[in-house]
Amino acid sequence: MARRFPAEVLISRYKKFQELLRHEGIDAVMLRTLSSFTYFTGTKWLRPALLIPAEGEPTAFVARGEEDFFRERTWIKDVVTFTEGGELMAKISRTIRERGYRKVGLEFGLERDAYILFYEMFKRLNPKVKVVDVSKLISELRIIKDRYEIELIRKAGKIASRVMEHILSIVKPGMSETEIAAETYYKLYGSGCEEPHVHVNVGPAPRVHSEPFKDIKVRKGVFVTLIIAADYNGYYANMSRTIYVGEASGVAERALKCMNEVYELASMLTKPGVRLIDVIKELDKIYAKHDLLDYRVIGYAHGVGLQVEEPPITTIVPQHRMMEVKPNMVLAFIHAPLLLKGLGQVKIEDTFIVRENDELEKVTT
Repeated sequence: MARRFPAEVLISRYKKFQELLRHEGIDAVMLRTLSSFTYFTGTKWLRPALLIPAEGEPTAFVARGEEDFFRERTWIKDVVTFTEGGELMAKISRTIRERGYRKVGLEFGLERDAYILFYEMFKRLNPKVKVVDVSKLISELRIIKDRYEIELIRKAGKIASRVMEHILSIVKPGMSETEIAAETYYKLYGSGCEEPHVHVNVGPAPRVHSEPFKDIKVRKGVFVTLIIAADYNGYYANMSRTIYVGEASGVAERALKCMNEVYELASMLTKPGVRLIDVIKELDKIYAKHDLLDYRVIGYAHGVGLQVEEPPITTIVPQHRMMEVKPNMVLAFIHAPLLLKGLGQVKIEDTFIVRENDELEKVTT
C-alpha cells in the first residue's frame, strides 16, 4: 500500500519539531489532535495518540488489531496497543514515568480529540509532570506549507471548484438546505474526498456557521450561500459562493457589489510582509462606504491545510490578526460573511497560495 508522503519528508518535520522542543526545554509531547498527528505520521487515525520525545523515536498508541495496517501507512516503528480508553491512559502514563519526563507538552487546539477531559485526566494521572501548551510550536511548522502539501491543496481546489459549479447549476426554488448538502456531499465523496465539509445557508435568516436544516427551502428574494471544503489526501481547499434567487436590487444588490469589492481589494493587499490586521482595516473602509460595516463579521482570512480552518484564524483568535503574511502560507478569504436579516448571508471565498513574488495563486475558481 503506497504511503501518501515520503518518509524523509515526515522525518524532517519530526526532527524540526524536536529541535523546537529542546530549545524550549520540553521533554516530550503527548499529541492527541488529529491534524497534527497526521502532519507527523502521514496518516489520519481515530483516536490519535503519539508520544514525541525531544530525543529519540516517536511512540504511537493504537487499538489492538490496528497495528499492522497503521504500520503500512506510516514510518513510525514503535507501536503500543491498547484495548480500551483506560488502558490507553495507563500505558501513556507508565511510559512517561518510566522515561522520567518532567515537562510534557499538549496541543491546546480547536479540533476533535483536543478534549479538556483528556487534559484533566492526564494531569491527574501524572501529578509530577508539568503540562505546557505546544500549539504555537506546532503552528510555526504547519503554517508554512512544503511543495507536497501545496500540490495536494491544488488537487483539493480542483475538486471543490468542480463540485461548486455543479451544485450552483442545480439549485432551484423548493430545494431544502439538506437536499443541497446531500448532493454536494455525494459529489465530493465521489470525487475522492474522505472527510469533506459542507455548509448551506438559505435566507431569510443569516447564520455564520450554516449547518443545513431540512425545513429551510430555497425561495425567491433570498440569498443562497454554499460553503465547500474539499479534501485530498487529508489536505483541504475551501471556497464559498452566494447567489440571489431572483433579480437583486436595493440592499441585496448593494451587498453583492460590496462583497465583490472587498474580495478584489483583499486579493490585491494580501502579500508577504503585510499584517492581516492592516488588510482588515482597509476592507472595513469598503464596508463603511456601502453602509454595511455593522453587518460584517470581523476578520477576513484563515489558514487552510490539514484543517479547513487553521492558524491564522482571524475571525476566532484576535491575536492572529497581528500575524504577517509569509510565502507558502495558504489562506482562504473572504471568510467573514455579511449577515443581512430578511435576506441571508453574502460570502465569496477562495483558497490562495501566497507566492514569494508577491502574487497569489488561486486554487479554487
